[in-house]
Amino acid sequence: MTAMQYQAPYWLPGGQAQTIWPALFSRSRGGPELSFRRERWNTPDGDFVDVDWIDGADAEAPLLVLFHGLEGSSQSHYAQAFATIARSRGWAIAIPHFRGCSGELNLAPRAYHSGDFEEVGWMLEQCREAHEGPLIAAGVSLGGNALLRWAEEHGQSAAATARAVCSICSPVDLAAAGHAIGQGFNRLVYTRMFLRTMVPKALRKLAQHPGLFDGERLRQARDLYEFDNLFTAPLHGFRNTEDYWSRCSAKPHLKRIRIPALVLNARNDPFVPAASLPRAQDAGSYVTLWQPAHGGHVGFADGRLPGHVFSMPEQVCDWLGKAL
Repeated sequence: MTAMQYQAPYWLPGGQAQTIWPALFSRSRGGPELSFRRERWNTPDGDFVDVDWIDGADAEAPLLVLFHGLEGSSQSHYAQAFATIARSRGWAIAIPHFRGCSGELNLAPRAYHSGDFEEVGWMLEQCREAHEGPLIAAGVSLGGNALLRWAEEHGQSAAATARAVCSICSPVDLAAAGHAIGQGFNRLVYTRMFLRTMVPKALRKLAQHPGLFDGERLRQARDLYEFDNLFTAPLHGFRNTEDYWSRCSAKPHLKRIRIPALVLNARNDPFVPAASLPRAQDAGSYVTLWQPAHGGHVGFADGRLPGHVFSMPEQVCDWLGKAL
């Protein structure tokens, strides 16, 4: 199958610019205003997740389920772009929010993480039961790694739920990505950005469940390694950050996938080092690797200044649509 066709515009050089500019300035909506319908689902452990829907042209239209990235939501630029493209095709789209990402703190003594395949599987099942048409799924960054982990864990049985899946700019080698985001410019900009929302949410979780972790140490966390060691790992059953990153990385298990799976990564992604990306020998016969030279982290801006971010979702939806 033809690989993704993408060339960064001349006015947007380098992986950092191709990451930051599209998220802040490029157009991610097109046509009539997007209008989501929100549903709240009660989880088996007494918590809730919120899901934003745009219904399809008819009840049997394909359904695209999109899993957002770290601290993302249905309002993220990539989610808006995917929703626009899905709607233009007459598809339905559902954007489940990982716990704590829909604007309201969740209830249970847990949050979400890069290997949350059981949660992803439960969300997919709810979507499958709620919709008549065929289901395809995509995940961005953290959400894409978790989606691949779901496909890996379920093997052939995944086909009963989804026709095909795609990960976009996902850190399929979590240790490599974790170290990359903790260094240099990445640490100064992206790490601070993520911790600015993650630490306050974690402290609100501690207020809900006193004694859950050491709040004072968490306040002093300066990178995602420390945050994961103090919060993400212990709350979700991992010994420490290394255990979490090792057990949750999708790259070592790609050959277990038994439904069509697209793994898309720009080779100049500041978060995901090119040297850590899967090679052909890492991916089984069901996995397609797209690794364009440019695009940044979930950037892929196109067109004249200030650009738009529809080209990548169009090509991903073209690829997923072949499975319908």
